[in-house]
Amino acid sequence: MEDFDQWFRRVRKLMEEFDKMFEEMVREPFIGEGGRTRVIGPYYYGFSVEIGPDGVPKVREWGNIRPGPVRPVVKESIEPFTDIFDEGDHYRVIMDLPGVEKEEINIEATENSLVVSTTGERKYYKEVAFKEPIKPDTAKAQYKNGVLTVTVEKKEKKAKERGVKIKIE
Repeated sequence: MEDFDQWFRRVRKLMEEFDKMFEEMVREPFIGEGGRTRVIGPYYYGFSVEIGPDGVPKVREWGNIRPGPVRPVVKESIEPFTDIFDEGDHYRVIMDLPGVEKEEINIEATENSLVVSTTGERKYYKEVAFKEPIKPDTAKAQYKNGVLTVTVEKKEKKAKERGVKIKIE
């Protein structure tokens, strides 16, 4: 019984030391973008889990905190929670961008991606890569109640050309 008490005291002491170390780490400045050390905030972190058609769970993280080599890295811009829907001939991208005005939202599209960023007090940044090429000039965006919806058409797939039969001599 005495061995168990000693073991329990050691575990309790380790837990107290861990709690103290964690509190100190949270109070200390985080390493920001570019390796600069500074305190920024507020801090946002979230995740969603969805089960794919293959039955494998996929975890998507969002916010401005990412794991770093030693401590978490806090970015100035927040990665917004984003859903991408493949609706056959077009994609629909829905992003949560609360706390910004419509005039503060910048959207740029290429054939392969969509980049959304904001200016102003609350900064968001998200780059969405598409599986199939899109037509950037068809993109339409709507912002209402903190939710941005972007719809963009896919490029038409070219019909596969049939080969020419070659006669063997």
